[in-house]
Amino acid sequence: MLAQSADELPVGRAWTYEVKWDGYRTLAVKDRGRAILLSRNHKHLTRDYPSVANAVLKLSTPSFVLDGEIVALDSSGRPSFQALQHRAMKGLTLVYVAFDTLTLGDESLMRQPLAARRARLRAVVAGASPTLILSEPLPGSPSQIETEIRKLGLEGVVAKRSDSFYAAGQRSDAWVKVKFSPRQEFVVGGYKPGPSGFESLLIGYYDGGRKLHYAAKLRAGFTPHARAELFRRIASRPVPRCPFDDLPNSDGRGHWSQGVTAEDMTKLRWVKPSLVVEATFVEWTRDGLLRHPRFAGIREDKKAAAVVRESI
Repeated sequence: MLAQSADELPVGRAWTYEVKWDGYRTLAVKDRGRAILLSRNHKHLTRDYPSVANAVLKLSTPSFVLDGEIVALDSSGRPSFQALQHRAMKGLTLVYVAFDTLTLGDESLMRQPLAARRARLRAVVAGASPTLILSEPLPGSPSQIETEIRKLGLEGVVAKRSDSFYAAGQRSDAWVKVKFSPRQEFVVGGYKPGPSGFESLLIGYYDGGRKLHYAAKLRAGFTPHARAELFRRIASRPVPRCPFDDLPNSDGRGHWSQGVTAEDMTKLRWVKPSLVVEATFVEWTRDGLLRHPRFAGIREDKKAAAVVRESI
């Protein structure tokens, strides 16, 4: 089940609020003495996160499907998506944050209200190891919650209706996500070559159809490790033609231009638009481009075709 994006948290007694965890959305499955971790696009993550799989296996309930996120907590206890990319970093703690229960044994809970599914979830994770934690509803009014989450420097909040059913595979208005620092996923469609493989990545998003729209040149936020990994991936996906529907798009005169001129086009290299990255940014400009984008990480759990513009 997916959440719709919004600019403000909904208000009312029907709503509860949780931290928007900055990690990999993951289904945790236990069945017949095995634990399996599955990403949103059905990629197996079990071998990548053995400590999480082991924590799931140790739960006393014989079989279940939980919904949650694999999250990397830094030394200050804050979730860090970029840290999740480098699991060997010192001071890093990997946890599974559970926030929903889809099945228990042969019983499907998806047609039960969220409040009931949370109660069943609490019983499942009771006594779990520190690697498996519960995403508890946040106390206070929406404005109080927003103030505190902003103070902590967290990504945002997800509001959920307590009476809502679980709509698998759907982006439902019963779940609403509000990001306090603009960020979203983008598709890499090209790059400008540079001394360390690339000087910048060209990123964009789909319009809900087959057209890939250009959003920005992504230059900032790359660690040496991330830059090397990104170049390894994009260098193996060359294509002869520009995949962006709207390039070139600029005469290059604007002082803050993120546009691409006809001259730029001769210097760029194009890649198959299949790699998804996450980026933070200040805002969308009136020209529909990103202002001050910064690389946040590679998204292994998102399909390129599903990446659309979220922020207005």
